[in-house]
Amino acid sequence: MIIFIAITTVVFTLFGGLFAIKYQDKLHLILGFSAGAVIGVAFFDLLPEAIELSGTTLSISEVTSVVALGFILYMLLDRFACGHGHDAEDHCENENHRGQIGAGSLSVHSFLDGMAVGLAFQVSTEVGTVVTIAVLAHKFFDGLNTVSLILKNGGTQKVAFKWLVIGAIAPVLGIISTRLFSLQESSLGIMLALFCGFFLYIGASDLLPESHHRHPTYWTTFATVLGVAVLYGLIRVVG
Repeated sequence: MIIFIAITTVVFTLFGGLFAIKYQDKLHLILGFSAGAVIGVAFFDLLPEAIELSGTTLSISEVTSVVALGFILYMLLDRFACGHGHDAEDHCENENHRGQIGAGSLSVHSFLDGMAVGLAFQVSTEVGTVVTIAVLAHKFFDGLNTVSLILKNGGTQKVAFKWLVIGAIAPVLGIISTRLFSLQESSLGIMLALFCGFFLYIGASDLLPESHHRHPTYWTTFATVLGVAVLYGLIRVVG
């Protein structure tokens, strides 16, 4: 069963990324949707899970402080490690770095998704099944968001596909890793809170502004709201 789950996560992620590549001419709408999806994952998936998993060791205010720390850390990384250069070549190179760091964050999140599935099955088959449904519900959007970040920041389709494959394999590696160790829920909760901050920054400061750049805001705004609504609905359905 674990093997089937691993293969399914790969397929869902690849399908989302290939969808973004195929409809690259509609990138502003995809970026708007991706921004809503990323923000939706942060608010409706990562934050509640972080609060629940950290409940015995951290208060809600402490968890949200970790979220804020994640936001600030990603901002500092974005501003100083990937700061814009003065000439066109440096600017292009730094933009590509930004996209790859964002895609890398999504890949690490996918790895944690795989860990969540593996650890859940250590508890029971029932718990593992529920967590698997939740993870699969947003794997499509993980692939779509990964490709969107690369293309938006000037990356080529080849680079986007490379990161898409990495993101698709990441949850499989996460599942396999849980065969080697067990992780305390509180530690996993802190990691999810940090990634919540990362995703809020990516969605609000990277994807969302670019989706409106040189495009009418009506449809891109609708796409963003749709992205939030779809992720909210999926997460509510899978509990």
